[in-house]
This record gives sequence, C-alpha cells and structure tokens, in this order.
Amino acid sequence: MRKSYRYRIYPTKSQRSNLNQHLELCRQVYNDTLALHKDAWEKNSESISIYEANSILVTWKAQRPELKQVYSQVLQNVQVRVDLALKAFFRRVKSGENPGYPRFKGKGRYDSITYKQLGFGVKDDKLHLAKIGDIKIKLHRLIEGKIKTCTVRRMPTGKWFACFSVEIEDMPLPPWRDGSVVGLDVGLESFATLSNGEKIANPRFFREEEMELARVQRKLFKAPKGTPERKAALKVVERVHERIGNRRTDFANQVSRQLVNRFGVIAFEDLDIKNMLKNHCLAKSISDVAWNMLVKATKSKAAYAGSKVVLVDPKQTSQLCSRCGLIVKKDLSERTHNCPECGLSMDRDLNAAINILRLGLQSLGIKSIEALPHPE
Repeated sequence: MRKSYRYRIYPTKSQRSNLNQHLELCRQVYNDTLALHKDAWEKNSESISIYEANSILVTWKAQRPELKQVYSQVLQNVQVRVDLALKAFFRRVKSGENPGYPRFKGKGRYDSITYKQLGFGVKDDKLHLAKIGDIKIKLHRLIEGKIKTCTVRRMPTGKWFACFSVEIEDMPLPPWRDGSVVGLDVGLESFATLSNGEKIANPRFFREEEMELARVQRKLFKAPKGTPERKAALKVVERVHERIGNRRTDFANQVSRQLVNRFGVIAFEDLDIKNMLKNHCLAKSISDVAWNMLVKATKSKAAYAGSKVVLVDPKQTSQLCSRCGLIVKKDLSERTHNCPECGLSMDRDLNAAINILRLGLQSLGIKSIEALPHPE
C-alpha cells in the first residue's frame, strides 16, 4: 500500500535560489520534451517512448551544461510527466472526449520536482536533496514505511513543502463494523445529511472570504504591471486563496475522520461534478463545498480503518420514496418529501440519504436494513 506524508520545509535564501533555478530548468526540459513529441507526431506520425526521450536528454545535457545542475532522476521524471500527460490525452480522445492537448509551461508555471529512489534522505530535522544540500524540515509526525519518492513543491505564496510517497506493508483490516452504516446526501443548503437524521452544516469557506478576496483583488488590479507593488498585492491574493483551500481541506479531513470512526459502511452518491458545474447559477457554490474532496478523504481513511466506502448511482435518489418506493417528482426548491401513497413526510435530503444507504447496502449484497429511520 502507498501512503503520503507532507511536511513544511524552510530552505535558506541560497537554497531557494537553487530550487527556483532547478524549477526553471525543469520547465525548459518539459517544454522541449513536449515539442519533441509534437514534432515527431506531426511530421512523421511517430510516437517517442520514454526510453528514447531519456536518451535524447543525455544529448541535451551535453549541449547545455546548465542542465547538469539538476539531479539526473529529477530531469527524467520531467519527461515521465510529459509521457503521462500525452497518454492521458490519447486515452480521452479514444473514449470520445474532446480534451485539450497538453500545454507548454509558461515562466513560473512549473512548481514541483520529484526525486525517485535516490538523491534524497531525511535525518533528524534535515532533508538532504542532491544538488541542493540539507534543508530544514518540520517533521511534525514520524514517517512510517519505506520512502519511495520525494516531491518538493513551491506554493504560490512562496512556501515550500516536501511530500513523501511511502510504501507500507498491507495491514490486516480491523473487523468490519457491519452494525454501523450510513448514507450521505451532499447538498448546498447543508453540506451533508446523514441517513440517521444528522446534518452537517455547510461552512461556505469561499463565501465567507469573498468580500476580502474582492478587496485584495481590487488592489492587485490597480497596481501597475511589473512593479513591486503589484508583486506584493499578488502575494496577498494568493494567501487568501491558500487560506480558503487550507480551511476546506481541514474540514474535509475532520468530517471524513468522524465518519470512518463511527461507521463501517459509508455510502455516497457517485456525482458527476464536472457536469454539474455547467449550471452557472450553482457552479460557485458547488465548487465551494468540494464534495469530491470529502469522498476521497473518506476512501483514504477507510482503507486503514476497516470501513467500506460505496458509491451509488444518484439517479432519482431524491425523487424515490424511501418507505414505499413511489417516484414523487419535486423541484429543487421543494425541501420536503411528501408521499401521496404512504403518507411519508420528511426532509427531502434525509429521504435521499436513506435511499443512498439502501442502494449502497444492496451493492454489497445486503438486501434489507433494520431500523431505518422514518421520522413522521
């Protein structure tokens, strides 16, 4: 199994300069590699393998001595990224999508480097990076398992982080807590409604910061381009975005941890968020709640806790009566489910959450569930 650990690092001024130089050289190699693939396909309809690209990289290093400043495996990983981007592009084309071709990276648009297998090490409070040196690192928790890769990333606010991909042995899962099950209906009025009747309030992080973001953006737009004032104003805007993202990530991790600790089966709707964002009236609110972040965090934690995360088809989960199964059509503005057949009247989100739980259990081969709540 793979697990990731993320730590803040504090490079010195000279180390930051070296890291920024490495990022710029990696950006150039990325663009050159992408151009190499593009020209080979347009001129000869040929594709270049990663091994051929690596051999061409050796020639580039002989022609451009500055590339030798960067650790060899870091440059090879740059070409791996190009290869993966092209494979993803052609895979989506074959599936009938209309994806954009991988783009060339503009200056300042390449923000991470990856060390694979060798070239890095952690000891005490220092991270050693080949061609860079020993960087101070804040190890706020121990790294468990065998470290496979180290990715160093520069954030827009100027902070630096190191992310380790760790290989750990497959652990025997704890007993499945099959007596504790829940379905979640995510929404905008409430962040989520649980099938047991509980509701999780929508924190609306972006909405809370929207006025502050607008204020600092006005300062950014007024600052003349290319001036120190504009650079400072841009950093303030980036800090606001970073704060929103951090709060949203922390919220998703806290909620997912609570769910995994309490329930053995957790059922979510398998929502097509990309398609939902086409609704321009709701796109901002949908992006703000970040439902996919909750699902991914819950899946990750469930893998280590013995819980099961199930994704179900969201079709008609809000329209179906959770007691008798009748389809009761209702608009999005109708917040109460009223069934004319069995007389059930309840919150529409709770009704949907119960249906989601039932579908999730059916996907696991469980045909019925005892003591489903049906508040009158």
